[in-house]
Amino acid sequence: MRVLFCTDGSKISYDALKNYINIAIKDTTFDAISVIDWSFLPDNVILEDSKFISGCTDIAQKNLEQAKDIIETNNFKCGELIKQCGAAVECILEQIEKAQYDTVILGSYGKKGFQKWLGSVSREVLESAKIPVYISKKAQCCKRVLFTTDGSNVSYNTAKIATEKLNLKGCETYICSVSENPELLFLNGNMDTNWMNAIKSQQNSYAQKSINLLSEILSTAKITESKILSGLPAPSILKYAREKEINLIIIGSKTRTKIQRFLLDSASRRIIDNTESDTFVNFML
Repeated sequence: MRVLFCTDGSKISYDALKNYINIAIKDTTFDAISVIDWSFLPDNVILEDSKFISGCTDIAQKNLEQAKDIIETNNFKCGELIKQCGAAVECILEQIEKAQYDTVILGSYGKKGFQKWLGSVSREVLESAKIPVYISKKAQCCKRVLFTTDGSNVSYNTAKIATEKLNLKGCETYICSVSENPELLFLNGNMDTNWMNAIKSQQNSYAQKSINLLSEILSTAKITESKILSGLPAPSILKYAREKEINLIIIGSKTRTKIQRFLLDSASRRIIDNTESDTFVNFML
């Protein structure tokens, strides 16, 4: 098991590493990468100050040494310390592709409003990486984990991958599926009570089946609660996670093209943007 930890030297990034270490399996090796990113500078700016360049390099090295100290203090193996110059996202994605990691760990500042659409490093890596991504916004100990399912193979496969790559045995396990309210989905037909009740019954039945299947996958876990939520997926899951004080949400999502990711506000995207819980995200075709 080999993971890549990405750090910019911020407390948020190191908190993400510590959060992950708390649920890392024993044979995990941590590589760490720190990127000296000058891509934000105008094209006409030429870096000739050797002291400035040397200073930036020293900072990156210190970032990596601090990561190494955290990893080894917690009795895990620290692998390669990677110091690169260039655009942060490109360097991280190139390293992921090169070394074939199992998971990438990122801290996120949890930007709000329009800034979400501008794209942070964590968002761009999340949307482009072909491996599971672990995102954290604050320091916390994983005591309660939430598995979400929409009845798709993506959600089931994501649950399997999460249980293989993370040590969640000491956590309370919650499962939820959302039965969407027909009144929120359709403009016509909501005056027919019998039709509405039939649709609700079918949706509840489908949600229960998906929960049952996920429970079988998580058979070795102690399931604290499984619940069918009512409403729209993202708001319902976010509300449930807050009520249960969930520390980690397991999310599966289908990959999309860049234009589709921009135009469609998927449930997984809204959950990742708005939750304070850590998220383990697995994008699949």
